[in-house]
Amino acid sequence: MELTANDIITWVNKTNEKIQNNKEYLTSLDQAVGDGDHGINMARGFKEVVAKLDDNSYENASDALKDTAMTLMSKVGGAAGPLYGTAFLKLSTSLKDKSAEYTHFLNGLEESLAGLKQRGKSQEGEKTLIDVWAPVIEKMKEQEDFDAALLKDTAESALEKTKDIKATKGRASYLGDRSIGHLDPGSVSSFYVFEALAETIEGGG
Repeated sequence: MELTANDIITWVNKTNEKIQNNKEYLTSLDQAVGDGDHGINMARGFKEVVAKLDDNSYENASDALKDTAMTLMSKVGGAAGPLYGTAFLKLSTSLKDKSAEYTHFLNGLEESLAGLKQRGKSQEGEKTLIDVWAPVIEKMKEQEDFDAALLKDTAESALEKTKDIKATKGRASYLGDRSIGHLDPGSVSSFYVFEALAETIEGGG
């Protein structure tokens, strides 16, 4: 299976729906361990991305991903904008002049993860969105093609595990042991991103 520019637009639209529907939930999670603005920032940013993609036509997945990245960087405040912007930009750059078939797309996600680690100066196990991205990509490396159910299940399982992690990065780290038992807001929004990707794949792209 190969993802087209229209598939990327579908992926972003589905992500936006989930973010908008769960804006208050994301905010409540972030109020417990962070600045309390993750839901608002993500909702504003993805709404702008949808408008941007709707106003343009794209010949390939890379170009649609690039506009997604640049809009997120300019419209999402806090730490989330640079992080998600970097992730989508790395994916876009990796897919430039290539088809978004499984291997190329997976390579791009690996570039995204490397970008997230570099941008956030973070690794796995620190209660950040990396704790969802890394296990999803590791599981995808065991496959030869997109598997929607596996993608969603892995992301969901990884998300739940962030509850048990003690935060050592960002504002949540100030809570120390009291961060244990809380879901990481960035991991929840990352779950929505991968759940939306799974639904896009499930729909045949």
